[in-house]
Amino acid sequence: MKQGKRYTILFLCEGNSARSIFAEYLTRKIAPDEFEVFSAGSNPRGEVHPMTKRVLEEVHQVDASEARSKSWNELQGRDFDFVITVCDHSRNNCPTWSGDPVVLHWGSADPLAVTGDEQELFRVFKAVSIEIRRRVELFTSLPFDKLDRLRLELAGAEIGQENAECVA
Repeated sequence: MKQGKRYTILFLCEGNSARSIFAEYLTRKIAPDEFEVFSAGSNPRGEVHPMTKRVLEEVHQVDASEARSKSWNELQGRDFDFVITVCDHSRNNCPTWSGDPVVLHWGSADPLAVTGDEQELFRVFKAVSIEIRRRVELFTSLPFDKLDRLRLELAGAEIGQENAECVA
């Protein structure tokens, strides 16, 4: 892979209101100099879930006030080094991206699928965010300049199979 230049990474999810936003903003915090990070959805909800922003702020000390839910159509034609789907819907419906990116899947439980009171929602959103954060930390610590494409694909796929505690 390239040396001395920031990698472009796109996180995809169906609604772009929780999991892909977590991945985008946590990557921005963890590796701001190494990655230019984006997120989008196949069927964006139009707004970031308020619990997503709350968990980013309270648990991870990340300001996501500028986060917005957007369609992946906004990013078509842009070259990416990595495209990472964080839900099965996006994995199964992922369009072809220019730039011949490494495409990975890091599926996480959908925190929006959980019902309950605010405390339960916070617990579930927090667990999903921690799982995603751990994956981002592992990914961003890879020696990109020493790995060829195949080894990056294998390492990235293995990271996607890392599971945190059960969310539901």
